Amino acid sequence: MGKDRVCYFYDSELEEVYYGANHPMKPPRLCMAHHLVLGYELHRHLEVYVPRRAVAAELKGFHTEDYINFLSHVTVENQEDLKQQLQHFNMTEDCPVFEGLWEFCRLYAGASIQAATRLNHGLSDIAINWSGGLHHAKKAEASGFCYVNDLVLAILELLKYHTRVLYIDIDIHHGDGVEEAFYLTDRVMTVSFHKFGEYFFPGTGDLVDVGEKAGRYYSVNVPMRRGATDVTFHALFKPIMERIMQVFQPGCIVLQCGADSLSGDRLGCFNLSLAGHAEAVRYMKSFGIPLLVTGGGGYTKQSVAKCWALETAVLVGQDKELADELPDNAYHEYFTPDFRLNASRKRIMDDENSKAEVERIKVEVLENLRYLEFAPGVQMHQVPPDMYMREYDAFAQEEGADARLLSYAQAHSILRDPDWPDDEHNPYAL
Repeated sequence: MGKDRVCYFYDSELEEVYYGANHPMKPPRLCMAHHLVLGYELHRHLEVYVPRRAVAAELKGFHTEDYINFLSHVTVENQEDLKQQLQHFNMTEDCPVFEGLWEFCRLYAGASIQAATRLNHGLSDIAINWSGGLHHAKKAEASGFCYVNDLVLAILELLKYHTRVLYIDIDIHHGDGVEEAFYLTDRVMTVSFHKFGEYFFPGTGDLVDVGEKAGRYYSVNVPMRRGATDVTFHALFKPIMERIMQVFQPGCIVLQCGADSLSGDRLGCFNLSLAGHAEAVRYMKSFGIPLLVTGGGGYTKQSVAKCWALETAVLVGQDKELADELPDNAYHEYFTPDFRLNASRKRIMDDENSKAEVERIKVEVLENLRYLEFAPGVQMHQVPPDMYMREYDAFAQEEGADARLLSYAQAHSILRDPDWPDDEHNPYAL
């Protein structure tokens, strides 16, 4: 078997995204993760792409026209005049209007759609978009720091070429937006491992929520209590995922790697280590099925950056080569005081998941999966066109001839850095 072809999406403009003072979502964590990827020289094993920006017509593939039209027009300057609509679309304190919001949505959603398209056409075996994974966004409203649900859009793209798509969510918060979108279908199985109970956001994802109609038993929820450790998590994750792979037989996997399930996260309450979190990625990679990996939550930015850099290494098979001492990089001072990859977080809480409770949850989930004796058959018809069509160059129409990403060719360009030598070892060279 040859080496996996891994594509990776990043845009330096993510550094400019700012949700506002005291908001827990810190997009610069994406830049920190990216610079660790560069510092560890993992880019030498990646195809690094500037993501193209999705256009409104693509986002309306899932979201309502009214919602996307509002997102595209609301600004910091005019939001006072649109208070009623802000309330209607749930854009309040958790989901504020900030400078560049619309471009941010287009950027991270475009990356996930482009990643799915590459997997569909066999151009990559694994695709990484750490800026994606905003799993709470609903069809007609924002939710939980999420505005556009790039995961649903990517899955809809994958369904054009794959009979069945498996969605896995290891964020500490339930992947409610994705589950809701596919709750009635057997072509997408959604599996979420999350904290449940005690009024923990979003308050959904009970063990008994298994889907309805054609989708009955195709929604799998694995709720856990506070303090879940690597041992607790994988006592559930591995046997459940092994069985799901046997009975569902997906053609493609989408894995949301929210890092708020790590120990010491600002909003989380699990005790997963970096190694334990990355083990979930390694395990799903081992099945050898096309894989789209995204980010998600994660609110202690140093831990998030380390986590996603480590998981990038796992996906390119270089994790055993990583030095514990962090490489020098543009964000090095943010990793004080230890400057180590595997430095432990101090805030450790007791694991409230008893062995008996973990076993009960595992048995009940596996029992539900017994109803899926055979992978569902789907009558396939002509494949719809890819989301982005070269004939309709919306970038040129919307932004003018001097826009940064005007055409299909530019949208698929390798990143360029003028400070790097233009040789065969420079992944940024065109």
